[in-house]
Parts: sequence; structure tokens; C-alpha cells
Amino acid sequence: MSIIRIDMNSDEFKAEMEKTIKFTDKVIKQFNWEYNPQTEINEGVQMGLARHKMMYNKRFCPCFMVEEVDGKPQSVENRLCPCKPALEKEIPEEGVCHCQIFCTPEFAAAKRVELGMEEVVHTHSRGLTQSECESLLNQSELDGDEMVALLEARELGMIHFKLVDVREHMEWQMGHIKGADALVPTSSFFQTLDEAQLDKNENIILYCHIGSRSAHCARILKDMNYTKIGNLTHGIVSFSGEKER
Repeated sequence: MSIIRIDMNSDEFKAEMEKTIKFTDKVIKQFNWEYNPQTEINEGVQMGLARHKMMYNKRFCPCFMVEEVDGKPQSVENRLCPCKPALEKEIPEEGVCHCQIFCTPEFAAAKRVELGMEEVVHTHSRGLTQSECESLLNQSELDGDEMVALLEARELGMIHFKLVDVREHMEWQMGHIKGADALVPTSSFFQTLDEAQLDKNENIILYCHIGSRSAHCARILKDMNYTKIGNLTHGIVSFSGEKER
């Protein structure tokens, strides 16, 4: 099985995307929620839901892996949108669902204030020593600024690692981190892992949209005896560095 490629410009996908937007609009209205003020998050999740509907005939949450159980596709943690954990725990307690598309009006208001006030200050690798870069590389969880620093350090030849995108082919086409070395989609993870030719003893950093799928894949690789696995904790949405299509 190779990488599953869905053409986001096809009439079939555009039609499914329209249906998905109507679906998420209906969910918002039903529960008196709001969309996340960060529109790129909403679009990414909606595209993922549309993709899963085409692939599995169910709108499984795109932030979780889908596995085959007894011959049928099943989302990890039974995440079918709008999922039970979001309804019963995440939104009541945290104000936002795990995929971050649905949130309470209070969460949305606070996020709008945060986005308006936010000032990002980066400390990049050119100010770090090689030992500091190596120490950073060996962390199991990395934030967006740390990922930028590591990519700059790699450009300077200070460190070496592989950056692996575990999102789907369509998400990769929309935009991926410049310098990503391989695409190993969660929908065909085991089948495409060999194609990436990753050494079990080299440093490997995984990323996805918001960090859920990559964290799951990191656990799988550790169980397969890959020894140096890092995860971009909050995914590509937290990465302020250069992206390419």
C-alpha cells in the first residue's frame, strides 16, 4: 500500500468539503459553540474530516490515527466527530476540543485577545552552542521555536536529524515545514515507513497538524525500538519558520 493521494482540486473532494463545512456549521449551532478564531486550524480540520469521509465513509477526527479492527476502520479512542471526549470532557473543562476547531464563546473571546496581543520573540540556533543544540535535539517534546532553532542548526552542520511529516498527502501539498525529509502518512504508516529509510539509531523528529498523530506515531516507533524520537508538541500550527508547498 502506497501513500493515499486525494486530489483536493477534484470535484469529488470539493463536493465533500462543502458537505463537511455544512456539517461543522450544524455542530456549532447545535451546541452553541464557536469556531476557533485561527481560521487555518478550522480549514485543516474540515479538510481532514472530508478526507476521512472519502476514505472511510465516516468523519473520524483527523488528529487521531485510524486503524483496522476486525476488518473495519476504527479511530483511536473512538474519535468520531463530534467525539464523546470533546462533548463530555474537553470542551466543558478546557473550552476547546482536542482538534481545536470547536470551542466555547468564552474560549474564542480569550483566544482573540491573545492573538491580538501576542508578540513572538525567537531565540534561534545561531546563539546556541553545539552542546546546547545537541541537548535540545535529545528532548522528546519540542515547541515551535525549538524546531526552528534545530533546523537552523542543521543547516549550519551543527547537528543531524530527520524531520518526518505524519500528516496526509493532501495536507503535505497544502504546506509543509521546509526541510522535512519524509512523508509517512498515518493512514498508511506501516506500509510507507520502510520507504522513508529511517535508521533506528538516528535522531528523528515527527510532526503533524497539532501534535496528536505524531505523538501516537512516536510511541509506535519507540515500541519498534527506534531510540531517538522527538515530537513537535503542538504541530505545524505552532511552527513559525519557513513552510513550502
